[in-house]
Amino acid sequence: MLTHLFALLVSLFALFFAAKPPTEKKTYGFYRLEILAALFNGVTLFMITVWIFYEAYQRFMHPATISSGKMFIVAFVGLIANVVCAFILKGNKHDHGHSLNVRAAFLHMLGDTLSSVGVIIGAIIIYYTNWFIVDPIVSVMLCILILVWSYKLVMESADILLEATPKGINIDEVIASLKQIPGIDNAHDIHIWTITSGMYAMSGHIDTKDMMISETAKLSKEINRILGEKFKIGHAVIQFGCECKINNTSHTHQ
Repeated sequence: MLTHLFALLVSLFALFFAAKPPTEKKTYGFYRLEILAALFNGVTLFMITVWIFYEAYQRFMHPATISSGKMFIVAFVGLIANVVCAFILKGNKHDHGHSLNVRAAFLHMLGDTLSSVGVIIGAIIIYYTNWFIVDPIVSVMLCILILVWSYKLVMESADILLEATPKGINIDEVIASLKQIPGIDNAHDIHIWTITSGMYAMSGHIDTKDMMISETAKLSKEINRILGEKFKIGHAVIQFGCECKINNTSHTHQ
């Protein structure tokens, strides 16, 4: 519970600083702090489960007598606290669905909630059967589930920090959509990455027909419209180029 409280404070700290405006040195703002917080919380989830695995192993080797009554009371109180916190975190469906940082905090609370439920069930079984080995068995089952969550969280955070192409976006589809715009001959050197959860950016080269620079402004507006509507890309840096033939010689102007 103490480690999860610390994780929630880390998430809150990241949310606070992520809301600060960009600066001359931090031109993208502090959005990546949310991703760093999510990565940190994913790693701590993993470390917590490793520690619980170790404790469960010790209980398998050396079963201990457990006071099922105290076990039930403590777990029940913890369950109430965890359900309230998880409900608050899930209250804003938009943040919970799109913010990796809030999702990481939510997983911490969900893991605690499931742990409390597992402990309550274990306490009831121990009370009626005196099967003390139920305690480590429940711990291992919960840890396996939390490990899967933490692995996905860490990998998703790492992908964002490594500026991998966001899930659900296919670069070939982006290029095909751009080439359908009248006046565009080709699109290449396309890079798409995530600034923070749900905030995508793109850079790329666009080959156009021979036209005046003022005409590229109209193309730029149409490109941004398509990127925003079809792929949720809100920030795009485009470099326009033109392959023209002058005196039977091919020249590229950018």
